[in-house]
Amino acid sequence: MATKRFLTGITTTGTPHLGNYVGAIRPAVEASRRDDTENFYFLADYHALIKCHDPAQVMQSRLEIAATWLAMGLDPERAVFYRQTDVPEIMELTWILTCMSAKGLMNRAHAYKAAVQDNVDSGASDPDKGVTMGLFNYPILMAADILMFKATHVPVGRDQIQHLEMTRDIAQRFNHHYKDLLVLPEVVVSEEEDAVLTGLDGRKMSKSYGNTIPLFEPTKKLRKLVMKIVTNSQEPGEAKSTEGSSLFEIYRAFASAEETAEFAQAYADGIGWGDAKQRLYEKLESVLAEPRERYLDLISKPAEMEDIMQAGAVKARAHSVPLIEAMREAVGIASFKP
Repeated sequence: MATKRFLTGITTTGTPHLGNYVGAIRPAVEASRRDDTENFYFLADYHALIKCHDPAQVMQSRLEIAATWLAMGLDPERAVFYRQTDVPEIMELTWILTCMSAKGLMNRAHAYKAAVQDNVDSGASDPDKGVTMGLFNYPILMAADILMFKATHVPVGRDQIQHLEMTRDIAQRFNHHYKDLLVLPEVVVSEEEDAVLTGLDGRKMSKSYGNTIPLFEPTKKLRKLVMKIVTNSQEPGEAKSTEGSSLFEIYRAFASAEETAEFAQAYADGIGWGDAKQRLYEKLESVLAEPRERYLDLISKPAEMEDIMQAGAVKARAHSVPLIEAMREAVGIASFKP
């Protein structure tokens, strides 16, 4: 095994937007090209079922997100790229870990506590109203995702650090009680993971706010969305501050240092908002035009996409099958045959 093995989960809900690219996709694809690491990327489609119960939406999102990562340069020959649902050993490991996980630990999970607090605040008679076991056990499934592939490093946003700590706790408990089989992962919080791109309305770009710019919008729709970005009432000719400007923030995320400096000077020189938006649109189009073509080609060939994901599953299961066999033996449910 390489000195470092990185694992990244990709939730299959919604359509990828510019913020997803800057915060997760771009840094992960760049990392996958390093020669001194092994990289595992998976579509977390079991996780999607926790929040989304629309089969058509789940199916479409899986296809869109897989095509997005491939279009943006993820090479399935250099990395292990697979769907969570194609590795049945993950669910078996989830159950084994569930039997070693304290309920008190799950009670402290942020997502569960937030759901309970929402119920308390709304005056619900049952604090667990609407809480499914999928939501409650989410950290254990996440632990199985990580521990199955002996990941040494897991890039996450700060809101996921608790789940990595839980993963380490669960792994330590298993190793202590049975056998030292599970690798304790290290948390990696990168600047990119914590990067937050501002959306059309000045708030964080998020599907829940409906203020996103989808990554592969057609040219005309992309320009239309850029022109909707909220700006202040300053007139052309007035010097403008880049501080707090959604336009500038998005431009900087896609431009070189030199281009960013030139755009900042244009702000100081009083560029009109219409011209500034046009510049942003042109920059986005220059970066996204070729990946968009690759994406549209990929998404139009679901059979070929399926072949890519199945090949990834074969590579993933080369790791998961031996571990689950060792886990079965450790807990006493191995074959009767010697």
